[in-house]
This record gives sequence, C-alpha cells and structure tokens, in this order.
Amino acid sequence: MYETPLTGLVLSGGGARAAYQVGVLRAIARLRRERLGPRRARLKSPFGIIVGTSAGAINAAALACHADRFDASVEVLARVWQDFRAEQVYRADSLGVIRSGAQWLTMLSVGWLIARWRKARPRSLLDNGPLAQLLTEMVPLERLPMMLQQRQLHALAVTASSYTGGEHVTFFSAAQALEPWSRSQRLAVPATLTHDHLLASSAIPFVFPARRLEQGAQSAWYGDGSMRQTAPLSPAIHLGAQRLLIIGAGRMQEPSVRRAAPQGYPSLAQIAGHAMSSIFLDALAVDIERMQRINRTLALLPDTVRQDTPLRPLESLVIAPSQRLDDVASRHLKSLPAPVRTLLRGVGVGGKGQETGGGSALASYLLFEAPYTRELMALGEADVAARADEVNQFFDWTREATRIDGTRQRRPGAAADVAASAADLQDEGTPFDVTEVLHGAGGSRSLDLELP
Repeated sequence: MYETPLTGLVLSGGGARAAYQVGVLRAIARLRRERLGPRRARLKSPFGIIVGTSAGAINAAALACHADRFDASVEVLARVWQDFRAEQVYRADSLGVIRSGAQWLTMLSVGWLIARWRKARPRSLLDNGPLAQLLTEMVPLERLPMMLQQRQLHALAVTASSYTGGEHVTFFSAAQALEPWSRSQRLAVPATLTHDHLLASSAIPFVFPARRLEQGAQSAWYGDGSMRQTAPLSPAIHLGAQRLLIIGAGRMQEPSVRRAAPQGYPSLAQIAGHAMSSIFLDALAVDIERMQRINRTLALLPDTVRQDTPLRPLESLVIAPSQRLDDVASRHLKSLPAPVRTLLRGVGVGGKGQETGGGSALASYLLFEAPYTRELMALGEADVAARADEVNQFFDWTREATRIDGTRQRRPGAAADVAASAADLQDEGTPFDVTEVLHGAGGSRSLDLELP
C-alpha cells in the first residue's frame, strides 16, 4: 500500500540531469528509514501517484514497477545512474556517430543538394537504440498491472508531445477507472504503458528520434514530453494527488548577480542549450508559481466562499538543484566519448570561453557519464540533507528511528543503505540481487533483479 494522504511525485525532464532526481530519492529513502525504522518504512510506499516527463518518465516507471519495494527500486536506479556510460543510451562509437550525427549536420548544411536521396535523411543527431535495451532490463513494465491491482500504486503517468496532432498527451494507467481530461492543446489518455511510451517521452527534439505510438484506432509520432508542456503539475492533480513532491532538473531561481557577458556571437551549442532550458525548465517553474499564487488566493477567501469553488489548496515541496548544472557539466566534458566530443565540438560545445560560452548547457542534457551523474546524485543527496526538517515535516515523519530493541539508530551510510534494502527484502523471503555485468564493446549492463 501507499501512504496517505495521497502523495504525488512529479519528476521533470532533462536528459542526463535526471541523475539529480535519483540522488534526491536516495536521500529521501534514507531519511525515511531513519525516521520510521527499516521495517515500518518498507510497509508502504511514500508515493501513490508518480508522474514523469522525458528522462523523468523513465525514473518514474522504474519506481512504479517496484512500488511494493520503494527502497529497493531507488537503489536499482542509483546503481544504474552512478555507473552510467553514454553507450547505454545512444550510439557513441565512431560508426554510430557518423551514421546519425555527422549525416544530420551534413543535411543541415548541404541538404538542398542531396534531398532527393531519401535514404540519406537521418532522423536525429544521435541513435538511442541502446536505451531500448536498457529499458527492458531496468523497467519491468509487466509488473505494473500487479502493482495497481494490489493497491501498491494509485496511478502512473508519462507525458509525450505529438508531432502529428500538436497536442501534449498524458498517457496514464490507474488502479481504478478515472475520467480522462482535456484542456487547450493537452489531453489525457488511459493506456497500457510500454517501453515505446518511455522512449517517446524521452526523445529530446533533434537529438533522439521520435516514436510512433498507438492512440485508440489511430497512431501518431511523439517526441519529448517536455515540449508544449504548459502545466507539468496538472496530471498528478487530475489523478487525485492531495500533495506533491516536485523534483526539478534545474534551478528554480537564478541569483541576482549577473554573469559576465560572453564575447562574440553565441555558438549553435549556446543557442541549443538555451532552447533546451526553455523546453525542460521554464514550464515547471511557471506552473509552481501558478500553484503558489492559487494557494495564496484561496487563503484570503472566507470559508463559506472557499467551499463554493472547486479549487483546493495543494501542499507541495519543491526540491531543485542548488547549483547550476551547466557549470557542473562544464567540469565533465572530457568524460564524453571522443566521437561524441568531436561531433558536439562542431556545434560549439567545449569551445573557447566560460562555462555557458563553451556550450555546457547543451552538454548537461547528454552527459550520461558516471563522473557527471555521480556529482549530480551527490548534489541531490546534499540538497535533501540541508532540508531534512522540511522533508520530515512534509511527510509527517516525526517519530525518532529506533532499533527493534528500542535503542537509538545511527544514520547509516550509503553502503549500509544497500545492505539494509537487501536485508529487508530477504527477511521477507524475497530474493534481491542487483548485479552489474559489463559486456561487449558497447559497455551495456545487465541488472538481475528478482522481485515478485
């Protein structure tokens, strides 16, 4: 079962930036065990509704498929993200880059000359074929119906943007029949969620190819769910969330001190990074401000008037990076595979200049490499630790953690967290084994997770 009041988890998009979300979730799981004790903590999931967009949709689906084992699901995600390699997400070898990225850039420059040869038209800058294989190992969607039937989860929703019809679509699966909603340029559709939905939701425009999805009797091409997403909090609210934990992939507010203006004309990478930030970050910040404004307005209304409106105050906690992820990415550009670095250097990534002047904003979405993802995870854990009192108050985890014999429990480290998760599951008679097996030139990983 999940905890009450019904809490919605909202995971925004952001490519490799989604590693920050995993760090936040890992710290929350640890804090929860400390406050409730490991046995009590595993009885219920803290989130009954999970909504994800883009890379956040992949994290959301992985959590939902193991809703009966929240700690274990977070640890599986952490194991993937902390040892990530770009080859697990997209073709990063020379041949793969030439077949997609180099051809794509060539089409931009001399496409008018070779347009008649349709076979020379690549669909995206990078080929994310490896991601499809990773999803089969990381997200066992066949478990989702059981999680819903057993009331371990109330609903899972992922979003995508239709290139065919222009709408922003929320695909959802729920434990009970829910009325789909429709608003201007956005609608909701009940669906049996598949890995194709996750690939569509995470198909960063221009970077990864669109996916064809079935919608009723029709099909359409879909891309990243962050595009045309005017109300990121809406799906969780429509699905019945009474409070929201929102994890962003970028700073909600920039410091008032202005940065030194870069010299010269902005590179293509700078412009692309600016566009990415607009797609992935701006809508969430605006929707949070809208929610807070509605809450303040409702607080001013007399009780008799408030009862006559369908609007209700919504409790929320927003956790977002305390540092600029562009700056973090700039320190890890050399971690990218050489063919990808060469490709991105062609559009201005890693060029001369300061952080954003070197195109690190664009790179921050594509840096699926362990040095970068580990730093983002560590930042997420640190941000939660700095706001531990707020998190405890939001979830009402007020009881001091104690051992079974009643003695005070010390805060466990990361290694103890893994052991505690495995021990808790084995205590229930459920085998739990997370193994990391590197094989082949592509560096793909197989996760052995045995859960019912």
